[in-house]
Formats: sequence, C-alpha cells, structure tokens
Amino acid sequence: MADVTLITGSTLGGTEYVAEMLAEKLEAAGFSTELLHGPELDELSTEGTWLVVTSTHGAGDLPDNLQPLFDAIKDNQPDLSRVRYGAVGIGNREYDTFCGAIDKMDNLLTACGAKRLGDRLDIDVLEHEIPEDPAEVWIESWKLLLN
Repeated sequence: MADVTLITGSTLGGTEYVAEMLAEKLEAAGFSTELLHGPELDELSTEGTWLVVTSTHGAGDLPDNLQPLFDAIKDNQPDLSRVRYGAVGIGNREYDTFCGAIDKMDNLLTACGAKRLGDRLDIDVLEHEIPEDPAEVWIESWKLLLN
C-alpha cells in the first residue's frame, strides 16, 4: 500500500481538522500517513503520494503557513514527476477567488511534473458548515486510485 503525506495550509485551523479526518480514513483503509502543517520543501520526498489540503484567505491567497512551501517550489522548480497527489480546497464561493489557494498549488505541482490523482475537491463553507462531511465522501473514491 502507498504512503500518503498530507500537507495542510490553514489560517484558522479548520483545514487541519479536515486533514486529520482524511488521515484517519486512509489509515483505516491500510495506508500509512504523515501529516505536515506547512512543511518546508526539504521535509518532503520528491516521490510518492501527497494530499494537499488548504484553505484560501484574502484575495485567493495561500495561508501563511503554506506560502513558504509554495514559494520554494516556484523558485526551485524541483522535478516532481514521481509525485502523485490529491487536492482539497476549502473556501467561500461568494468570493471571486473561491479556492484560489488550492488552484495555485494544483497548477504549480502540475507544472513541476506531479500527476494529480482524480478530481480536485473544492469545499464551499457556505454549503457545507462541516467541511469534513464532503471530504469524507471524496476520500472514499480517491483512496481507490492509490492502488
């Protein structure tokens, strides 16, 4: 089974709850997980499976704890062709930049050669008061892509 590194970007902490639930679901399915809140680039393996879970704040901005990783990837352009990843964004659809942070991460990872597994999940907090609910449904189909 694959190991999954969960990478979170969070301003107020809600995204971390979603990532923790996703890790629990993956572990229950037999996968091992590592949960990193705003890791540095050198903390990540450039192969394997990542699951990026981030909120958006401001005008489509990344949370402060994820911005340094984004900048390091953008500046260094590492070869991520051996990385498969999933993408979960949390935002508010009333803003033009709804889920702008995960959109930026998704595009950057793909530009560096990483391959996204399945569809991206964009969670609207106005529609889902408890963002863990749609994430729990999404992870059931996403984890099937890991084999």
